[in-house]
Amino acid sequence: MPRPIILDAAVLLGRLLMAALFLHEAWVKLTNIGPSMVYMERFGVPGLLLPGAIALELGGGLMLVIGWGSRHAALALAAFCIAAAVLFHNALSDGNQLQHFEKDLAIAGGLLVLFAFGPGRFSLRPG
Repeated sequence: MPRPIILDAAVLLGRLLMAALFLHEAWVKLTNIGPSMVYMERFGVPGLLLPGAIALELGGGLMLVIGWGSRHAALALAAFCIAAAVLFHNALSDGNQLQHFEKDLAIAGGLLVLFAFGPGRFSLRPG
């Protein structure tokens, strides 16, 4: 029995909403390279990793939009979110940082669901 179209529409909307976050963050980092490197280095993360982070967010975000390679992109972005939570939002006694930590984990969870079930029929490569 084919999956109802409303479910694939929901998957598409979910992919687009998640992609918007990563595309926006890639743009912010790209247009603020210096401050982004300083921020990373303040947390002990080498600034040389910034181009890779930008490439992952930009490339992964675009892959989510079109639905091509979206399972791989979702898995990589989930790992990225978990790493970001642990590296940048680990001051869990600070309510704001705890909220960012939890949001990063929630986004990773959504991405893992996308990895598990695929991009739906509204994609270049349905899965």
